[in-house]
Amino acid sequence: MSKSKIRNDKTCLNCRYVVENRFCPNCGQENTDTRKTFHHLFFHFIEDLTHYENAFWKTIKNLLFKPASLTKEYLSGKRLSYLAPVRLYIFISFITFLLIAIFPSEINSPEKTIEKESTITTKNKSFQNTISKNDSVKKSQTASNEEEEEFQDFGYDSVEQLDSIQKNAPESKKLTDFSYWANRKFQIVKDNNSKGELLEKFISSFTHNLPKVLFVFMPIFAFSLWLFHGKKRWYYFDHGIFTLHYFSFLLLLFLLLFLINKGLTPFSESSLVSFIQILINFIGIGWMFYYFYPAHRRFYGETRFISFIKCSLLFFINFILVSIILLLFAIYTFINLH
Repeated sequence: MSKSKIRNDKTCLNCRYVVENRFCPNCGQENTDTRKTFHHLFFHFIEDLTHYENAFWKTIKNLLFKPASLTKEYLSGKRLSYLAPVRLYIFISFITFLLIAIFPSEINSPEKTIEKESTITTKNKSFQNTISKNDSVKKSQTASNEEEEEFQDFGYDSVEQLDSIQKNAPESKKLTDFSYWANRKFQIVKDNNSKGELLEKFISSFTHNLPKVLFVFMPIFAFSLWLFHGKKRWYYFDHGIFTLHYFSFLLLLFLLLFLINKGLTPFSESSLVSFIQILINFIGIGWMFYYFYPAHRRFYGETRFISFIKCSLLFFINFILVSIILLLFAIYTFINLH
């Protein structure tokens, strides 16, 4: 409850109704002073986001350690004691985006800069041989097997070499427009990034895109639940609430593991800290995979065997679907790399 001072004037500022206590009996607005300090503004923001008075921590505790309890409580009508499912997911997503953005990337470390400069130097040296290779292409209409492989894969030394070969090679040996675009894009990325940099960029992209992937995938996941359960007993809305809570759990646990790993990384040289880090990740990822089974069984009220079969099928189907979505995100990330 707000600790703001109650106004002496008993007329509601919103609807002009007479207010005897703290809240207007007509519209529900709190009858407190409208001018607030920054301190009040900050904590009011936190309270609005988290429904601060016990609801937030109670929601987080149940979400992490009591699978499906929030969904059952919400659908039974007990909604004021916990954060609403949509607000919960938005809040966790907001914190995840914020904290991931705060931590700096290590892509541009000095060692990698030296490695990148070495790669560029190698590229410049290799380009000196491009003219002689182009001359051999012009003189002969029949390429050797080694040359044919070069047209078929990403085995070029530089973008300039690829452009020159595509321009001067016989028509029968030129790449298609799409193959040329794909080869050129790959070559640009390869010329400007070492293998370590590419790996880090993809990992960084994955962590930044995970909330987006989950958001895109949620209605698909809820639809798969709808297909596997009785249409008369369960509405799509019920599956949607279950999905919101389940994905909030996944995102929250991912965020906790991310923060723990970031916090322990500076001390990773210690064997004890390294062991603790591995143990925490093992437990966290294991709980992340196992969580769906008890949540599904408790919410849908099915036997252990039936629930296990459905969970296995749902996991397999959705694993394929989410892999496709992640692959599309990976392709999108690669296209936008420089």
